[in-house]
Amino acid sequence: MGALLGPAEIRDLAAKLDVTPTKKLGQNFVHDANTVRRIVASGRVTPESRVLEIGPGLGSLTLGLTETGASVTAVEIDGRLAAQLPATVSAMQPDARLRVVHQDALTVAASDLPEAPTHVVANLPYNVSVPVLLHLLATFPSIERALVMVQAEVGYRLAADPGSKVYGSPSVKAAWYGSWSIAGQVSRQVFWPVPNVDSVLVGFDRGEQPGDDALRSRVFVLVDAAFQQRRKMLRQSLSGVLGGSARAAEVLTAAGIDPTARGEVIRVDDFVRLGRTVLAAG
Repeated sequence: MGALLGPAEIRDLAAKLDVTPTKKLGQNFVHDANTVRRIVASGRVTPESRVLEIGPGLGSLTLGLTETGASVTAVEIDGRLAAQLPATVSAMQPDARLRVVHQDALTVAASDLPEAPTHVVANLPYNVSVPVLLHLLATFPSIERALVMVQAEVGYRLAADPGSKVYGSPSVKAAWYGSWSIAGQVSRQVFWPVPNVDSVLVGFDRGEQPGDDALRSRVFVLVDAAFQQRRKMLRQSLSGVLGGSARAAEVLTAAGIDPTARGEVIRVDDFVRLGRTVLAAG
């Protein structure tokens, strides 16, 4: 196995680069080798994998990924970290297959990457984790598997089933792309600095797309409206996007959905059927 970064190396690198972890960028660096290898294993990374890592930071997880022999592309928004990462990895694992892209993950496109990724494995910045995931899944249909570390509250929301208290817009949008599940808890003590929130690992496996981009766009508009005032009946919450409550009730009924139901009990398949009904009605 290759060498990984420990607490002392993390602090030395941060001091060398004059990097103070910022809340704005959601920077909490992992310094525990066991946690890193657990993440990589849960991500099902093999030497044949083409891994996209978001927010590699000082390189803790990056080294865990490259030691598998996988090809890794790391997207880093912080210029100092992006410039240092190749040197850090090369010094510890000379044969590592790594490319670093200095860019905001929310704007990264297929043309920005050297290859189409099959996996996403990342310790995601907590403040943008859901938008980043939805952007990546929409932009890179080649992604088959993801394993991300996120704030516990966000992770449970992504993996929530209809009817649960945390089921909401992110749950439905994420389910458009495939299945999600909680893959484990992560101790606060494996981070520097220690965060004031709990973290979980969330796994994703791509499923068959329910439809094209036009249908997805329409469905996501309906989803946002349904959860904007989650305690309201669908005929009320969707009235603004479907031309009034009476019209909303008609469309919902045509799609086989109870107009008096609330968004929190509606599955992604139901929203897809509703979206098709809306598009067919013109």
